[in-house]
Amino acid sequence: MKPIGKYIVISNIEEEVKTDTGLLLSARDADEFRYKKAKVVASGTDVIHIHPGDVIHYDKGHSFTMVISGHHYTIIQERDVVIVL
Repeated sequence: MKPIGKYIVISNIEEEVKTDTGLLLSARDADEFRYKKAKVVASGTDVIHIHPGDVIHYDKGHSFTMVISGHHYTIIQERDVVIVL
């Protein structure tokens, strides 16, 4: 699979969200956060600084999900990435 242009195919990483005091938040509470963590599966032909295997945080409000070969993937644009770990 090869995305075109500035598109990036990612696989979301489910993570536990803890408060500063160590309290675990429920999945519903975690969904209220604007940014999500994911692993890059494939990067588009015009994406230079983000590579497959990178772990990123992205703005979930600008994403959409597709089923490709039976797997759920999220598609974003390079501009929606806020951090590369």
